[in-house]
Amino acid sequence: MAGPGGQRGGLGHGPGRPRDRRGGAATTPRSPSHAASSSSQEDRCFEFLLRINDDPLGIKRLPDKFAEFVDGVEPAQLQLREASCNFCRWPVKVLFDGQGKMYMHTGWDKFARDLELEPGCQLTFLYEGDGEMIVKVVDDTACRRHYHIGESGSDTDS
Repeated sequence: MAGPGGQRGGLGHGPGRPRDRRGGAATTPRSPSHAASSSSQEDRCFEFLLRINDDPLGIKRLPDKFAEFVDGVEPAQLQLREASCNFCRWPVKVLFDGQGKMYMHTGWDKFARDLELEPGCQLTFLYEGDGEMIVKVVDDTACRRHYHIGESGSDTDS
């Protein structure tokens, strides 16, 4: 094993993974090559939960904190993508009521039908910026639903 600073700039020095944690602990968080790019990526990400308590096909109000997060750059629509599927996307139009409330509207019903949402489901949304959202669905048994397996694209929910 190399000592502190022994592999500075060496192999495996990828984005968001500083190598000198032991040798430069005081300065590592301020490293412009890693902390700045990592924190700027995190600054544009926002994660929240949405529980389906009523009609899963009806429009859904998003958390007020998320509406505040996108204030000033309100997307006209969101591209929802189920976390285990890189190619399935659902465009969902977004409504703002002028009082700081934000709703998923046109397109939400198709997304809810396709993923067979029902009361009791809980969804985790990860907003990645530019209207892109990754969604994970947890059913009423507290288990995550997986809709696609590997490259075959076969559904687990037959």
